Formats: sequence, structure tokens, C-alpha cells
Amino acid sequence: MLADEKTIQALCEALDEEYRSRAAYRSVIEAFGPVRPFINIVEAEERHAGALVNLLEFFGVEPPKDNWAGRVPAPATLLEACRAGVKGEIENAAMYDRLLAQITDPRAREVMRRLQTASQERHLPAFQRCLERESRS
Repeated sequence: MLADEKTIQALCEALDEEYRSRAAYRSVIEAFGPVRPFINIVEAEERHAGALVNLLEFFGVEPPKDNWAGRVPAPATLLEACRAGVKGEIENAAMYDRLLAQITDPRAREVMRRLQTASQERHLPAFQRCLERESRS
């Protein structure tokens, strides 16, 4: 099945962002151990990347490789990591708003909406709780 160039570019951009987020959360886990919400959300980012890879393959496109693994340094403190998580999820939702405005393919739109919803309704609140918890420490 073919998709238009804007859809493919949007999917590739979203995949790259999911790779970057996954790398960032992995670096936090490596620096601070298996802390929540990072251990849960890194698994979610893996699923998000997988959904985008599957969609690109469905459209007959070779998915871009992950160029982020091991290249995103952890923040100096867990508080900074939580703050970065909040900022990242807000930016992620805005990215999906922008990308959704560019594409018309119903499959791609559905996948991107699901990923955006997860970011806004699950990841962002988890990082906000993390920030609140770490701010009290």
C-alpha cells in the first residue's frame, strides 16, 4: 500500500522522536536505576516506536534506523530528569498536533492519535507526579 510523501515524512519524524525519547529514558534508568515512571514509560516508547515501524512497513517503506541509542545523556539529578520528562511529553503532544494537521491517511492518523493520547493522558501526568515527588525530596 502506498502513502503520500507527507504521511511518510510525518511517520519518520514521529519515529525519530520516539527513538529519542526512548534513549533519554534509558539513560535516566542507567544513571538512577529502575525508577518510576521511567521504567514504565521506556517500555511504552518501545511500543510506540514499534507501532510506527509497523505502519511504515505496511506502506512499503524501510523505517529509519535508531540513531539515538546511547547518545542522550542523563540529567544530573532525578528532579531534572522528571522536569525534562514533563517538557518532552508536552513537546511530543505538540509535535503530534503539527503532524496530524499534515496527513490525511486514516491509518496513520489513528496511530498518531493513539500515541498522542498516551503521551498526554498517561506519560505527562506520570512525569508531573514524578516532578512533584522529587521536588519534595
